[in-house]
Amino acid sequence: MTGADLLVRIGQLETQARPLEPNSSERLALREPVIDYAERFLEALKDLPAYHDTDDLGAGIWASTIGESPGEIGAVLDLLREHVDGPGLNPASAGHLAYIPGGGIYTSALGDYLADVTNRYAGVFFGGPGAVRLENLVINWVRQVVGYPESALGNHTSCGSVANMIALATARDAAGLTGKDYNRVVLYLTSQAHHCITKSLRFLGLGECVVRQVALDDRYRMRPDDLADQIQKDRTSGLRPWVVVASAGSTDVGAIDPLDAIADVTTQEGIWFHVDGAYGGFFALTTDGASLLKGMERSDSLVVDPHKTLFLPYGSGVLLVRDGAHLAATHRYQANYMQDAAHVSDEPSPADLSPELTRPFRALRLWLPLMVHGVGPFRAALEEKMLLTKYFHEEVAKLGFWVGPPPELSVSVFRYIPERYRASDVEIDWDDVNAYNARLVREIRRDGRVFLSSTTLEGRFTIRLAAVVHRTHLDTIRTTLAILEEIIERLGR
Repeated sequence: MTGADLLVRIGQLETQARPLEPNSSERLALREPVIDYAERFLEALKDLPAYHDTDDLGAGIWASTIGESPGEIGAVLDLLREHVDGPGLNPASAGHLAYIPGGGIYTSALGDYLADVTNRYAGVFFGGPGAVRLENLVINWVRQVVGYPESALGNHTSCGSVANMIALATARDAAGLTGKDYNRVVLYLTSQAHHCITKSLRFLGLGECVVRQVALDDRYRMRPDDLADQIQKDRTSGLRPWVVVASAGSTDVGAIDPLDAIADVTTQEGIWFHVDGAYGGFFALTTDGASLLKGMERSDSLVVDPHKTLFLPYGSGVLLVRDGAHLAATHRYQANYMQDAAHVSDEPSPADLSPELTRPFRALRLWLPLMVHGVGPFRAALEEKMLLTKYFHEEVAKLGFWVGPPPELSVSVFRYIPERYRASDVEIDWDDVNAYNARLVREIRRDGRVFLSSTTLEGRFTIRLAAVVHRTHLDTIRTTLAILEEIIERLGR
């Protein structure tokens, strides 16, 4: 195809592709139904179930067809409402008290909208100097919250799992490890550590690494004395202690490892100290949280998740490395096609500090809410969640539930021991008790007003409440207590 025919074909294709560039009136026709959909969802949210246990579980979405012909926006949104936003967990609900939830604040969604419409490139300073500066401004704010020095560098990733993996890659390179070392190096954690740590080892080719589980105290926290003992034993046996992973708010019970004492051990032993604060790190904004998290600032690397305890929509994890030079060294690269972007500024670029080159303009989803609301409401919401969990912990015990350790942050664990096992001379059949509590969780899910999850602690089925959604307030907790009482009455005490 040459000459006139080529130009004709180009004109035809331009016409066919034109719907991808809607004009002002066409944008309005698309935008209004979407905004209306969002408004109806938010206005109805208080009456929507936290978990909707439907028969088809969204399978109806498979009946929709992606084809050549355009679809009408109203019909498309109807599919979304019925088959996607209807069944299963409603993460925006105040009653979402399972796992470690995030609530999705509205101003963050507006930040995402602006970032997506303008499509600013925030990977390299040359392409988006203002966007990169904004990314760095947000990272610097997080650095100050957790108490890291100015030498620290960081990156706003998609989640805590990716952030933890980048931290381990950085720790690997900082220690000068190569493949021949992997089966001799030792990583120390506890049974409360998030599963993404060992998953990351496999992704990084470190699957041969020796993983030691450090003993826990009676509040599910790492014991520094056992850590020190294990490190010494490994050195004596010819192994190479490499990194300690501590939890600043474990997923199971919300436990905070004794960070200061662990930092003493890692400093003395000269090994990398990593803190997974994906859930708990931002509680440092509160007075009590800052006290509980003392020692976090002494770590070599740290992860916090804005999409957890800053209530952002999913897709935000932050990694910080105390000595930013280590992070930069792990992510160095050279590409001829990028030569125009080289040496434009000393301002660090996200692409220089993470595996991503092309990435969304993530900082806007955090910067906009912080600028519009200020930090105060976030601090208040976090303190409120801590107090709500303390209240729940005390009140659920009054209903006859066994409760775990007093909550440090905003997770409370509990289980029901039927009355037939309450006498001192009756041996508890734990299979029976586990089955009772599993049924209790299923009944809560069927009720739908709130959603709780479970875990296993020392072989025993345990129910968890995690108060993290910004919409969760005292009325939600009281409703939860009432539901628990209703169900145990129905099942029989």
